[in-house]
Amino acid sequence: MPQQTTGGVLPGPLPEWFPRGLALLRDPALNKGSAFSEREREVLGLRGLLPPHVSTQEQQVDRVLENFRRLDSPLERYIMLESLHDRNEALYFRVIMEHPDETMPVIYTPTVGVACQQYGHIFRSPRGLYVSAQDRGRVAEVMRNWPYRDVRIIVITDGERILGLGDLGASGMGIPTGKLALYTACAGVHPRRCLPVMLDVGTNNASLLEDPLYLGLRQRRLTGAAYNDLMAEFIAAGQEVFPGVVIQFEDFASHNAFRLLRAYRERICCFNDDIQGTAAVTLAGVLSALRVTARPLSEQTFLFLGAGEAATGIADLLVSAMVADGLDEAAARGRCWMFDSKGLVVRERGNLAEHKRPYAHAHAPVSDFAAAVEALRPTAIIGVGAVAQAFTREVITAMARINERPIVFALSNPTSKAECTAEQAYAWSEGRALFASGSPFDPVVLDGQRFVPRQGNNSYIFPGLGLGLIAVQALRATDAMFMAAARALADSVQPADLEQGSLFPALSRVRDVSVGIAAEVARVAFAEGLAGIDRPQDLTAFVREQMYEPRYVSYVD
Repeated sequence: MPQQTTGGVLPGPLPEWFPRGLALLRDPALNKGSAFSEREREVLGLRGLLPPHVSTQEQQVDRVLENFRRLDSPLERYIMLESLHDRNEALYFRVIMEHPDETMPVIYTPTVGVACQQYGHIFRSPRGLYVSAQDRGRVAEVMRNWPYRDVRIIVITDGERILGLGDLGASGMGIPTGKLALYTACAGVHPRRCLPVMLDVGTNNASLLEDPLYLGLRQRRLTGAAYNDLMAEFIAAGQEVFPGVVIQFEDFASHNAFRLLRAYRERICCFNDDIQGTAAVTLAGVLSALRVTARPLSEQTFLFLGAGEAATGIADLLVSAMVADGLDEAAARGRCWMFDSKGLVVRERGNLAEHKRPYAHAHAPVSDFAAAVEALRPTAIIGVGAVAQAFTREVITAMARINERPIVFALSNPTSKAECTAEQAYAWSEGRALFASGSPFDPVVLDGQRFVPRQGNNSYIFPGLGLGLIAVQALRATDAMFMAAARALADSVQPADLEQGSLFPALSRVRDVSVGIAAEVARVAFAEGLAGIDRPQDLTAFVREQMYEPRYVSYVD
């Protein structure tokens, strides 16, 4: 199929299957709307089907933005952009790429959470592939129904833990579709190479099961052997239909997330973004903060609010980074503490989940988070437990009393689940907090100083990581690759960013950042013997050549 990439004229004559007239206007991969030239209108049967004026893509972007900005509701803006995606794919991605600060919080966090909650009520057209419990025994057949064969990356969810919102069943499809839109917008992975998958195994959400407009299976979730068999069939079918495809696990509940990652990470190229992607972006933010505090990573003490997959993934990567800096593993783990719904995770507590045990240290029980801050005197608190407003004034002021520059990461999303706002973090710390969040916050002015908080969002990591994996046809996704991605992201933060309190680069630079991350991931793949191609002379140039650019091509001379 012709690809809209870098402009120019499509080489050679059009194939016989190329659509004409209304069929062309209804194909989002080929449609250019009012930007079809006079010659194209004549040859392709479009004369009279479009207004007479031939628009440029830039004029189309302006028109989209004018209407986008007229809408007050983020959900309405989400619906508008999804409708644009259904009509004109190249224009959709051009709008996102040129205006990421406005559009990314709409197509992904925080608005995508609301969209998932309302998915059955705002549904307009299918996007992605639905593999359900009813498809057992024929998953490969279902996957062959996908119309594109050059799929290089799949983002799959079973909808059990969507953001901080819990079990949304098949309504969680908004997550993989949003993630893959970011792959294209942030790292130039071609849309035809991306496949969102919803593994619908049912839902335990009673309100969804009672909702007449819910679009998923109306049954309780599969568990045990039935669940495992369906997942195994999906993994095998994915490799059969799309050989070498990268699998990204997204928004699985902890009891499945760790288990699935362990089961498949040494067999196929796969990763869990909630565990490993969150870890890499958080490590990058910590490394940026330490450029301000001028204290080494090995001297930090981390206290996590939350002890699930995100907390464990972050702690594991922090430990690896501290070990790389010369600390022994036991000492490094001793610098990471977790606080869950039952209080401080301590060794003496019985029936601990397996993933919590490495971070259960000897200590008296503590049931209050503020008391845990006083007892442990951490240099950084990291919120990943989706407990809104858990970083209270008492907590932040204690952190500011203990540390000259306290590190405060409120990473839970959507915004309604944030542990504190940017304004609270700065105000309660007298402007000394080094702050990052999972959802966007506006700049804050305090005592004449302007702070520009930026999201510690996985969109800084996974698109570039995936681009690197795809570019070199990597056989595995390893911890060393996530470490390299984190350091590349931290290195992209400029002194001017740090001066205004930004621990991450501007979103306007995300494609360049993704190129740097992809190149570093590729270097690790070659160093570890996991690349499936011969090494190019210039990895950065090679990666950049792989990137999709949503510019129109001319279909006729």
